[in-house]
Order: sequence, then C-alpha cells, then structure tokens
Amino acid sequence: MIDRRQFLGNSLLLGAGAALSRYARALPIAASAGAAAMPPIDVAGARFPPNFLWGSATASYQVEGAWQEDGKGPSIWDTFAHTVGKVKGGDTGDVACDSYHRYKEDIALMKQLNLKSARFSIAWTRIQPSGTGSVNQKGIDFYSRYVDALLEAGIRPMCTVFHWDLPQALEDQGGWPNRDTYKAFADYAGIVAKALGDRVTTWAIFNEPWVFTYLGYCNGIHAPGRKDWKLFLKAAHTVNLAQGEAFRAMKAASPKAKIGSAFSMSPGAPASDSAADHAAAERYHAMNNVFFLYTAIHGEYPKAFAGDPPHDVMGVQQGDSKIVQAPLDWIGINYYNRHLISNAPDVPYVQYSDIMPAVGPITYNGWEVWPWGLYDIVTRISKEYNRPIIEITENGCAYSDGPLPEDPLRAPDPRRIEFYQGHLAELARAIKDGADVRGYHAWSLLDNYEWAEGYSQRFGLVYVDFRHQKRTVKDSGLWYGKVAAANHLNV
Repeated sequence: MIDRRQFLGNSLLLGAGAALSRYARALPIAASAGAAAMPPIDVAGARFPPNFLWGSATASYQVEGAWQEDGKGPSIWDTFAHTVGKVKGGDTGDVACDSYHRYKEDIALMKQLNLKSARFSIAWTRIQPSGTGSVNQKGIDFYSRYVDALLEAGIRPMCTVFHWDLPQALEDQGGWPNRDTYKAFADYAGIVAKALGDRVTTWAIFNEPWVFTYLGYCNGIHAPGRKDWKLFLKAAHTVNLAQGEAFRAMKAASPKAKIGSAFSMSPGAPASDSAADHAAAERYHAMNNVFFLYTAIHGEYPKAFAGDPPHDVMGVQQGDSKIVQAPLDWIGINYYNRHLISNAPDVPYVQYSDIMPAVGPITYNGWEVWPWGLYDIVTRISKEYNRPIIEITENGCAYSDGPLPEDPLRAPDPRRIEFYQGHLAELARAIKDGADVRGYHAWSLLDNYEWAEGYSQRFGLVYVDFRHQKRTVKDSGLWYGKVAAANHLNV
C-alpha cells in the first residue's frame, strides 16, 4: 500500500533517507536480473488444499466513511487528509466507499463472489474516540452488526485490530514514538476481543507495522507526516511492545482466538555478487520483512542494523524482551513486489538502499508485476519459522479499467485477471513445496481510498463510482468468484 500504492522517487535516500520496501520506484534494469531464470507459470496445474479460504480485504479508513458519525473521534488520517497538500487531489476518507452505511451491500457482493473470508479492520476511534477511556457503544454495535452479517452470509470474519488510523488524541501525546501508547493499544485490543471474540476467532493485531511506522514517522508521506529516523525507531519499538501486550490481552479476553499480524513483505535480492550487497540484502530482510515478526517470536531484534542495535535511541528498557514476545498463531503476508538491494553506507542505521526492478509488466501505479516473488517470500518465511500457518492477507494490483461506456454493467480488466492468475499459480507452487498456506485475500474487494494517493488508484475487484457509490463487479471479480467456487485456476 505506499502506500501500496504510491510510485515514489528513488530508493532509500529519498526523504529521510531510509528503506522504502515495496514503495521504492520501479527502475528499468537488465533482463538478466532474474527474468531468464524464472520457472514457467503453471496456471492449469495450480491446485489448493480442501477448505482453502478465498477472501478479500478492506480497511476501515479506506472504505467506511462516516468520519464523524455515532461518536467517532478524529484519527491521524482524518487530520492528515484534511491538511492541504498531503493527499493527491485533496481527497479525504470522509465518505470513501460509504461502507459504514452500505456494508450489507458489500457483504452481498462477497457472497456473490463465493468468498469465505473477509478481512476488515476496526477504527480505534469508533471504539474509544480519544484512544483511551470509556467505550463508545455505538462503535461496538456497528462492528457487531458487521460480524453478524458476515456470519449470516457464511463468511469468516478476519478482524484487523489496527490498520493505520491512530486516534489523533494519542498522536497529540506523542503517537507511536511515545512508549505509553503500547498500553493504550493493549487496552483497546482487549476491549474489541471481549466484545467480538464470541464470534470472531481469527485476528490480526497490526497491518503492516513497518509501513505505518516508517512512512508516518521517518519519511512523512503518510499520517502523521513526521520526518525523523529516531522517531521511526522509537515508534517501531513501541509497536513491538504493543503487539506482545495486545496478544496477551486478547488471549485473556478470548482464549480460543487465533491471533497473528499482517506483515508487508517483499523479497530482496542483492543487486550484485559483492559481499557488501549480500549483507545489505540480509539487513533489508531483517528490517523490512521480519522486524516485527522475528521480535515477536524470539523476544529480541533481528540483525537489521549495520552496527549494534540502537537500543538507546529506540527506548529499549530492561524487561522489554518479555513484553515484545508473542507466540503468534499464524503469520499474515502482504505481497506486492520484489526489490534489488545495494549496500549504502550513507543511509542511517541500516546502510542499504533498494529499487524495484522493471523487468516484468508495470501496473498503473508503476509497480512491477512479479508473481515469483510471492513464491520466494512464502517459502522463505515457511523455512525460517518452522512451517507456520500462513495466510496471504493482501495481494493485488492497480489498473484504471472501469465500466464500458456502451455497456455500463461490464468492467473488463484483463490485466488484473492475468496478475491474479500468475500470483495464485506461484502460491499454489509454494503450497506444493510445503508451505502451510490456509487462505488468500485479494486487495481489495472495492476500489477505495488509497491513502496519500486518494482515489487515483483502483485496486478493487469491484468498481466504485465515488460520485454515486454505485458498485460494478469487474471481470476480474467474476473470474475470482469462479476460482473461489472451483478451488483451482483452470476456470
């Protein structure tokens, strides 16, 4: 998401000078950079396990709208989007897809597409408008109705506790760099687990913690728009504390809950055969892919830094190793693209830079289509973490196709179908090679508000006319529905 979804200027030295993960600019490179060695995509032979969960993903701020209704407080994204010059076109999420009022229509679309899992997120400020204190019952009631409607449609609710919309009141007190925020978050997580845990059994604590800490506090292109390496490092440590403490709070409230987090992951290959680039690629993996996963599992930070870990800058205290630990029940992977990594001594702390190659086709927002990267990252995580349960919590692409003028009920988008065919075939190959992948969630069910890119990028299986909120299922959505029903790609 750069958001998934932003075509940035140049590797690591952009902005505050830090790793941009899948948000790096796509740069043309020689075809020898891996293309010739890739195995053929086997669409016809792709098969998935029985009871594989086909789903879609959304996020509260990106689809709900109703930004001031029923007691909701302001989030950092409300503030950021209303600040002139922060979002393309001056777009805001005030209305977005209006899913707060149209959620039944959206769930009907999921059922039409034969989906069995719906990943959604809760807006913290609907539950606690200021981030702490008493519970707003109207917020609880909304998500309770939403969960009930999903279950009635035969769809598993997969709930993300935090998808980037921090209460503005907590940001005013320092935000994620403020260590105390981890305690407030754990209290909030326990509240929602207690309220919904009788019906929601699969939870993601965070969505893409590396992304919202780095883009929000280091290079400032996302809310709250702060630009300081030290703030990013403090925020990252607070989030690791919050993940561990929330895990325990949620288990206490709902002991049978299966709890994980959704991590942004992009495989990174060294840009050359040099030892320095190989070492940089390992630091990249430790920082961009597993900084929040490794820490939860092992209770210590991975080798993401060029020197000793800057524990003093991060605010690490005695006893924190126990707080950050969380034996996650499953691992969520959000995959969009791959990167090439170079040693970069001028970059603070991590000393690497990354670029997105452009050997494969390029999407509307400038990202390379590289299905093999999904196989690479899934199999690597499977091996490194002793074959854990994995769910693909996001994967998708931006193209601008919409309804035909002569036939407004049809929205052909053949490139999106080709994208999904390739990625799902590579996912099936990873499963065949031993990865325990239980589900796949397309990003996204709907065209929606794409963070700093506003409404300029369309990732949906369903086209949304944002003027009238009319939904039109794209050809890719119809195709995906057939795949979900058949449990294979040869449809």
